Amino acid sequence: MNLYGRFQAAFPADRSQSALVTEQGRVVSYDEIEETSARIAGLLAGLGVEAGDRVTVQLDKSPEALFLYFACLRFGAVYMPMNSGYTAAEIDYFLSDAQPALVVCTPKTRNEMQKLAAKAGCRHTLTLEEVIERAKATPPKTAIADAEIAAMLYTSGTTGRSKGAQLSHLSLISNAEVLAEHWGFSSKDVLLHTLPIFHVHGLFVALGCAMLSGAKMVWHAGFDADHALDAMPRASVFMGVPTYYTRLLASPKLTKDHVKTMRLFVSGSAPLLPETFNSFHERTGHAILERYGMTETGMNTSNPLSGERRVGTVGFPLPGIELRIADDQGKALPDGEVGVIEVKGPNLLKGYWNNPEKTKAAFRPDGYFITGDVAYRDKDGYVVIVGRASDMIISGGYNVYPKEIESIIDTLPGVAESAVIGVPHPDFGEGVVAVIRRKPGENPPPDAEIIATLKTQLAGFKVPKRLIVVDELPRNAMGKVVKAELRKGQAALFSA
Repeated sequence: MNLYGRFQAAFPADRSQSALVTEQGRVVSYDEIEETSARIAGLLAGLGVEAGDRVTVQLDKSPEALFLYFACLRFGAVYMPMNSGYTAAEIDYFLSDAQPALVVCTPKTRNEMQKLAAKAGCRHTLTLEEVIERAKATPPKTAIADAEIAAMLYTSGTTGRSKGAQLSHLSLISNAEVLAEHWGFSSKDVLLHTLPIFHVHGLFVALGCAMLSGAKMVWHAGFDADHALDAMPRASVFMGVPTYYTRLLASPKLTKDHVKTMRLFVSGSAPLLPETFNSFHERTGHAILERYGMTETGMNTSNPLSGERRVGTVGFPLPGIELRIADDQGKALPDGEVGVIEVKGPNLLKGYWNNPEKTKAAFRPDGYFITGDVAYRDKDGYVVIVGRASDMIISGGYNVYPKEIESIIDTLPGVAESAVIGVPHPDFGEGVVAVIRRKPGENPPPDAEIIATLKTQLAGFKVPKRLIVVDELPRNAMGKVVKAELRKGQAALFSA
């Protein structure tokens, strides 16, 4: 059964019931999802798109964009969403690499997108409005096996050119089923969906949990703290990135009484600061559930629904997923030792598009996928992520893990957040640098005081050689700090 078929199986018997309600009050029924996605699937066939062809989209979030996604699933086309913030140069690369049969975009970007698509050999470029207008054909009867590719998402490309991660129907079904059960989803739930749908978090995690459990959705085109808080009394589950939670905390509306209908708050896509976790718990009585995943695997671990949600950790491996902390050779390390997370399970990508070398390099001979995330297990088995292997600093021949330093700096007065990076150094190879985001209207302690504090808790080679205070840190669309941008900006720091 393909992913859409699995969604259909969870539809209520009465399909006139609402599946989602937009912020403007538009009600979308299961009937509308079924009928419109079927007609779009018919249009795909009429355009000559074949099962396995890529359909690339760069769209604003809307119910119609969702219908297009469902149409691709039921037809067998490979859905390829692109971040709405991508530049023309980035899109040029993605289209040239993916060679889609169809590109769907907004009226605003159509002219430029059409040129880029034509350059890549793409046969059709349509706006979403044109897709909906022309979607009148009879849907084709296409049998899609769960082993076929359902979607392709390009990785963030922090260590070079982005790669197209191919995700099968089976990998998406298995992960969504596990999450829906693990997090206690039911048809009684109402998910407040404010995440973008060009990313794993909003498209597969949030949407998958809701659709597989028959839960309703309050559908917002984007995140706005005031609007989200206004909708929260009608919801029971909210999923967000850490930035969402800091913005919710900035509002006086956020109280225990205001969120009394809520049963679960989930955070992911970037590390959640202990200060945010603790402040949210104090204000609302809710312990945010933090989990860990990535584009290539979906979700791998989660803090428990029932039991201690331990701050600073991402919980335990999800059911059906094997996880080990390994050395460079793939040998499992004992609890407490730092290594790279490797995972194995039905949730894994099928491979990287047109890149057998990268695919082979990403897997161990025994089938474990090398995530590149550095972590350890604490004494109780909770997984604690230290950082990305690509973010590890080698200073004077010693390995330095940024998270260890950041966790200390982040507790200092006047510090909202820190990002520790390594930049070229004439003596040490890489010099440790801490970029500190100040709290609004406050300043961190003097450099000498911060250094003195760090020296009491860290070995000398881990102590930053330079501190830089900023008002904001560069972030991607999901709120992650882009350390590659910081490293680039400070590349000449020690060469002067």
